[in-house]
Amino acid sequence: VEGKEILKGISLTLEKGKVHALMGPNGSGKSTLSHVLLGHPKYEVTQGKILFQGEDLAGLKTDARARAGIFLAFQYPTAIQGVSVANFLRTAMKARFGEAFRPKEFRKQLKSAMAQLDIDESFAIRYVNDGFSGGEKKRHEILQMALLKPALAILDETDSGLDIDALRTVADGINRLRGPELGILLITHYQRLLSYVEPDAVHVLVDGRVVRSGGKELALELEAK
Repeated sequence: VEGKEILKGISLTLEKGKVHALMGPNGSGKSTLSHVLLGHPKYEVTQGKILFQGEDLAGLKTDARARAGIFLAFQYPTAIQGVSVANFLRTAMKARFGEAFRPKEFRKQLKSAMAQLDIDESFAIRYVNDGFSGGEKKRHEILQMALLKPALAILDETDSGLDIDALRTVADGINRLRGPELGILLITHYQRLLSYVEPDAVHVLVDGRVVRSGGKELALELEAK
């Protein structure tokens, strides 16, 4: 990005039904990896492939990758004044599912997902992230994930800036959505989120490379040392 090499050869396989945690210090390339996987136009891939369900995504634009079933929850979600949560979600679902999207069923699906995630129904008429607390922004991201039904969800430091109650709420939402059809890449600085969302594998990124991989105990080792 801007002429600087950040990722220096990443080899990583994510499976359906598994939660992979990616940890590492600031500046190691964790957020860059999430941007690259979703095709941010500022980032140039100089070598390699991004294989998703057998197809190389490297040449596809962001919206095509999202429609294919990849989801990104942002570290700092953007506020969109004047656009209600309900309208935002309806538009996103229409883009994701195309002809299969049934507008008549949308309200029912929205109510069901909000109930599943313990989100008050008044949330739907608020403007997207406008005046939301840190916890509300992250719960909204989990609500998007519930409705868009991705095959791969990339959660970029979803725990940043959350107090312990908000962290538990968000972790509970992630755990409710876990299942055999969903693969999750959970990018985090801290072991504390992994106390609530138990990973199947932990990877450590340092200076643009994955330097170690292991089980959940690796996160505890990082925290201790």
